[in-house]
Amino acid sequence: MNLTINPILCLKGSMNNYAYILSDSNQSFCAIIDASEAAPIIDFCDKNNLKPQYILTTHHHFDHIGGNIELKNKYGLKIVGPDIEKNLIQGIDITVNDGDIFNLGEKKVKVISAPGHTKGHILWHFEEDKVLFTGDVLFNLCIGGLFEGTPEQMFESLKKIKSLDENTNFYPGHEYTEHCLEHALNQGGDEIKQYAQIVINRLQNGKPAS
Repeated sequence: MNLTINPILCLKGSMNNYAYILSDSNQSFCAIIDASEAAPIIDFCDKNNLKPQYILTTHHHFDHIGGNIELKNKYGLKIVGPDIEKNLIQGIDITVNDGDIFNLGEKKVKVISAPGHTKGHILWHFEEDKVLFTGDVLFNLCIGGLFEGTPEQMFESLKKIKSLDENTNFYPGHEYTEHCLEHALNQGGDEIKQYAQIVINRLQNGKPAS
């Protein structure tokens, strides 16, 4: 079954978060990655006749869990997140640890511990589909800040991402690409310049950078 991924831009203009609404080709499940804001997620789900059963949370920061309770009250869904941060995620129902496999319909998603941004940050990896949700560990052209962890922890987390199949597509927790371009252009060559133009064109047309 193909995995359908719908990026939903939330907290526009302030944080520019991405939530992701997932389903398969049979719509045997519907899940949300990092529900930062309820309203745009509800709007998309209602327009597409989707009823999410789960929220999969990468970490406890408010701009990644801000919509959790409203969505839980509306849909009766379950909130899933890292066990290390269970006391920081209101309404959490299911906790997971590094290496756990979580089932979504016929899809299996693996939990990868990735501390650095926060102590308990996790990645959600759909290995069969070559899809990785990176939260605030990795963005296009830059990485997340160290709020709780150490540079060493972040480096090890990035090494885990680098070790995955090179064809893995990653989906970050924010649209920070344009913000990160200036540094990348100063460090890169023609390839970065070409990519920058593609990114700018996509963003100007209201699409994700990649």
